Amino acid sequence: MNIPSNLLYTKEHEWAAVAGDVVTIGITDYAQGELGDIVFVELPQVGDSVVKGDSFGTIEAVKAVSDLYAPVSGEVTEVNDDLADTPEIINQSPYDEGWMLKIKLSDPSQKDDMLSADGYKKLIAEG
Repeated sequence: MNIPSNLLYTKEHEWAAVAGDVVTIGITDYAQGELGDIVFVELPQVGDSVVKGDSFGTIEAVKAVSDLYAPVSGEVTEVNDDLADTPEIINQSPYDEGWMLKIKLSDPSQKDDMLSADGYKKLIAEG
């Protein structure tokens, strides 16, 4: 299982890449593996606000529909439009081409609440 050490993680299996005040968000390799074949993703629009801990969209796989939770609060600045036509990119490349959205962080301290790669590995191991 791939858990890049340069990213932050949530207990809900989202990853976050922080670059200044912009946070790129997606779901982890573990999450896409648990979901199975992803067939649809519903994401917010550019300009929408998301609130840490609240659902910002859904991800639909062959066997389940799951909510996606915002790891931080802020304004959506970019959405990965490729996922509308080819959501399976998330299965193939969850950390690269399968990113979901970018958020302009409203409170930089919120990133401190996320898990390191080691913390996320422990979370998965505990099941």
